[in-house]
Amino acid sequence: MKILLTNDDGIYAPGLKALYDLCVVRHSVTVVAPDRERSAIGHAITLNKPIRSTKVNFNGKAFGYAVSGTPADCVKFGIMEVLSERPDLVISGINAGANVGVNINYSGTVAAAKEAAMYGIKAIAVSIASDREQLYQEASVFIERLGQLVLREGLPPGTFLNVNFPNRSLDKSIGVRICRQGISLYDEYFERRVDPRNRTYYWQGCDSKAQYDAKDIDGAALDADCISITPIKCDMTDYQMIEALRKWKI
Repeated sequence: MKILLTNDDGIYAPGLKALYDLCVVRHSVTVVAPDRERSAIGHAITLNKPIRSTKVNFNGKAFGYAVSGTPADCVKFGIMEVLSERPDLVISGINAGANVGVNINYSGTVAAAKEAAMYGIKAIAVSIASDREQLYQEASVFIERLGQLVLREGLPPGTFLNVNFPNRSLDKSIGVRICRQGISLYDEYFERRVDPRNRTYYWQGCDSKAQYDAKDIDGAALDADCISITPIKCDMTDYQMIEALRKWKI
């Protein structure tokens, strides 16, 4: 396979390195990732300043391209500037921290996979509810096999997979659960503080996890120590609402 790797944790993130080390043994792998952490940046792209790219080496060996833009920028740049032909697969991750439920909308990891799907390239977004190096390595083995399945079985145009691993070894997980995206909101808040110059500022946070009413929701699967796999569509049209809107006689 010809694989393009990216992420939103930055090119030096251990999850990306673990995935590269595993995949490069059997596949042609190109890394194009942000030059710094770009978590929770969503599907932003850079329009009002230049994008810069720097080659990065690990242990004296070429590793990839560090890009000054967003995860979505990295996919565009990789496809249009770095690679001579389109990759067979784009993998975004492995992200430190789960990307399930409403957080899918904010995730740069997920946005990179979505960008690839918009270009008609098969893609997988990968996250894990942990930052343990051992779990990154185990997750990489699973994702490499899943990538081969994706190429063999195919995905509908404009659809990609969002995969999340629980915070435990694969041999201790319950298994794989095919899921839908959760839409429950978290219990969020803004914490008001005052700086030494008596100026008010705020930290945004949340107190608890979202509540789930069905086991086939991505977050519920993760809480049950399952690997969750959710097919996500780029087309956000509410087709049922189209006919209803036509009856409004706007």
